Amino acid sequence: MTEPVTYTRHADIAVIRICNPPVNALGQAVRAGLQACMDRAEADEGVRAILLVGDGRTFIAGADIREFGKPPAAPHLPDLCTRIEASPLLVVASMHGVSLGGGLEVALSAHYRVAQPGAKVGLPEVHLGLIPGAGGTQRLPRVAGAEAAVEMITSGRHVGAEEALSLGIIDEIRDGDPETEGLAATRELLARGMAPRPVSGLPAPAPLDWDAQHAATLKKGRGQMSPAAAVRAIQAASELPFADGLKEERRIFSDLMETDQRQGMIHSFFSERAVGNLPELKGIPPRKLDKVAVIGGGTMGAGIATALLLAGLSVILLEVTPDALDAARDRIAGNLAGALRRGKISQEQHDGMLVHALELTTEYAALSGTDLVIEAVFEDMAVKKQVFSQLDQVCREGAVLATNTSYLDINEIAAATSRPSEVIGLHFFSPAHVMKLLEVVVADQTAPDVTATGFALGRILGKTSVRAGVCDGFIGNRLLNACRTAADHMVLDGASPWEIDQAMTDFGFAMGPFAVSDLAGLDIAWATRKRLAPHRDPRERVGTYPDRLCEAGHFGQKTGRGFYVYEPGARAGVPNTDVAAFVEGERAALGIAARSFTPEQISGRYMLAMVNEAARLLGEVIARRPLDVDVVLVAGYGFPRYRGGPMKWADMTGLPGVLESIRDLAAEDDWFWKPAPLLEELVRDGRTFEELNRSA
Repeated sequence: MTEPVTYTRHADIAVIRICNPPVNALGQAVRAGLQACMDRAEADEGVRAILLVGDGRTFIAGADIREFGKPPAAPHLPDLCTRIEASPLLVVASMHGVSLGGGLEVALSAHYRVAQPGAKVGLPEVHLGLIPGAGGTQRLPRVAGAEAAVEMITSGRHVGAEEALSLGIIDEIRDGDPETEGLAATRELLARGMAPRPVSGLPAPAPLDWDAQHAATLKKGRGQMSPAAAVRAIQAASELPFADGLKEERRIFSDLMETDQRQGMIHSFFSERAVGNLPELKGIPPRKLDKVAVIGGGTMGAGIATALLLAGLSVILLEVTPDALDAARDRIAGNLAGALRRGKISQEQHDGMLVHALELTTEYAALSGTDLVIEAVFEDMAVKKQVFSQLDQVCREGAVLATNTSYLDINEIAAATSRPSEVIGLHFFSPAHVMKLLEVVVADQTAPDVTATGFALGRILGKTSVRAGVCDGFIGNRLLNACRTAADHMVLDGASPWEIDQAMTDFGFAMGPFAVSDLAGLDIAWATRKRLAPHRDPRERVGTYPDRLCEAGHFGQKTGRGFYVYEPGARAGVPNTDVAAFVEGERAALGIAARSFTPEQISGRYMLAMVNEAARLLGEVIARRPLDVDVVLVAGYGFPRYRGGPMKWADMTGLPGVLESIRDLAAEDDWFWKPAPLLEELVRDGRTFEELNRSA
């Protein structure tokens, strides 16, 4: 078995190579190997310099995720970085692939850094609820300046080699084999008589307005603490001697390690990696996906087609009329132009997608040779069944037929074909070429390899794909409906829509539920309410004030007026005072005396409704695991990542207290607030949602 760190000598240069596939993660064995090889080089007579290089496709991609949540074993990374930097020998890091987190901290501990043209560096610890803990907040500002360090560390973004060179993070870009080029660079440094250059000895960075930076970062993070904490650590680099700055970094790092936010973000990290790991698909290959069709060229259909084109797939888009096709092409062209402006694609790629990869048609017969068809027409069962009946006639045997429905019964849609085993739901989120979530909705008769194909498409598109079963709204929209019902009840009882939106953005959501409704279009929820009305239980409490808005033609942002009023071109609105009159009229008709709600009561009820409905959904096996629910809410619905998702929030809050609060609310409304059987079972047995994840 290859040692995780190897030592070779090239004349007066010792080469220390990290060999820990697949990404050279800094596990304990690697740390120990690096320390032992540093000792060996310094004891090796005639060695004048050390070259650090990574084996395989990368330098060091960061920490070993297997150590997350466990006390790290010695040698600790901060001590190792100090050890490398203090070497009397010249230390050079030759970087290729990615150098992230601890990988960049090791590189910054070297005296000089060279990198390949495609190399990327970054300190992404904020995405785990932490800050760099091995000197990153102290060394990076000394080479790149405080302003650049604040931007990089608080965003966690990856920086390419050219930018890293301009910032002073690396000293040179060299194209070729990392060891060969690293040796050449080291020999040149020795020939020039260059001495060790520890970053800790460089001048402290110029100060910024630290209080303003902290406040702005805290506001941007919507309650996430780690980016703002990173600002304070970088401030220490500016104001304290290096050794004291390191101590302050470790203090802040240790404090963050004890927070619920760190738990929530670590949970999100692992959940996103586990969500696509389904035992039912092990060993089942997906079907081929060379040519894909999209039916419907509205906002959603055009977004799906754009996502497919950006992923390198050939796309046929079908619309009912030539005019509709022209409009669809314009939408796709607009999306691709945005990708071109952002540097996501080249002009050549842009032109190729529009001219060669995209085919437009009004004829179903043109879909006969496609491997996958994604229907994205109006959310109406009769329309969708008609589309699938036609697809059944023209599509080849083995083609996958997918619906992008947000709510409708996919089993009923599949029954409109002679091949229900080849029908699946692929629920994209708008804008489909931007949003990362994809719900793969498995109907009763969907074949396993069709499910595997849905997940394969998600991987091709770079989506976070989650398995869902068939019910009204699947996972995300079903939970959204429960939360929105709780919000509607609070409005009828005395809260305003704008108080609720403020409370939920203060909780950490990207948008409040009423602003989200305006963005999605109030007519969509209105159609759903009308569709469900004949089947409602008489005990169900349904507010009618949103219907009054729709009846007046106010559908949200698309019409300029909904719960908010939007000036032309504005995405943010001001409260629509008409809403208060509709609400007060309904309260009067129902004999409700308005009362006040605190922000904590609002967010509490909202979250209790979400958790209770999620527990019910898990009990029905619409979602297989609590982590599936968490990923859907974080990836697709603006749930604050640092809280980990509703199931993780419930675990950290304590399930006994959650259940007790739901039972208290059931005294007001025993229909809506009836506790989910699974929640009662978990509390009775003293178990958590996390235990369900581990046993799934």
